[in-house]
Amino acid sequence: MLALVHLLSVTMEKLIPSEKIYWVQRYLSGEDSARHIAESLHVNATAFLQWVRIYQSLGEAGLLSKSQNSKYAAELKRVAVQDYLSGVDSLSGICKKYGIRSRTQLQKWILKYNGHEQLKTSGTGGRITMTKGRRTSYDERIEIVKYCIEHQNNYMETAQKFQVSYQQVYSWLNKYEQKGVESLQDKRGRRRPENEMSDLEKLHAKNTLLEAQNRRLQMENDFLKNSTKSKGGGSKPSP
Repeated sequence: MLALVHLLSVTMEKLIPSEKIYWVQRYLSGEDSARHIAESLHVNATAFLQWVRIYQSLGEAGLLSKSQNSKYAAELKRVAVQDYLSGVDSLSGICKKYGIRSRTQLQKWILKYNGHEQLKTSGTGGRITMTKGRRTSYDERIEIVKYCIEHQNNYMETAQKFQVSYQQVYSWLNKYEQKGVESLQDKRGRRRPENEMSDLEKLHAKNTLLEAQNRRLQMENDFLKNSTKSKGGGSKPSP
């Protein structure tokens, strides 16, 4: 038994990042089941699913270096914890949105928060950095919300792509979901008030975001279909 455990441990350590990425992508595309992949690689299914969560949160870079610590700003920790405690999403969902490496890390922050400990910036040279907020146009906010919807409400990825703060992305998406596209207008400034936009402009913005929602729903439906097909386990890929 000890020899078998040692063998499994060695097998997991010998898997190079590109191999992990290949199998994770194969699982996410619905080509194979988690159980079958884990058995094929002689790894624990829980460990494999952890690779999947890391990949979904951080992309390929998350599986490239195990030793490098990620850097999380104190404000990100606070918002992530508050989102979870408010029932916004599950542990896995929050980790994916904010680029948090593991559910265990988020759970530690929750315990500290509930114990009234201060959440401080952590890590040394990780890939996650916070972007400060900036002024944006109405068209930019439409494009940002559209991208966020199409990418499963991944606030962190959206913020990094458009160089805005994750708080801005979170706020804009919530406004849109609660009050519609008109809530993305900004009445500040001396230029033409955005609330004077023509009906045609408003209709175009609404259609843009509705199309994004439809694409997201289609992707989710396709994923569910693939997952259902793969529940029985797929065939082992040819060498």
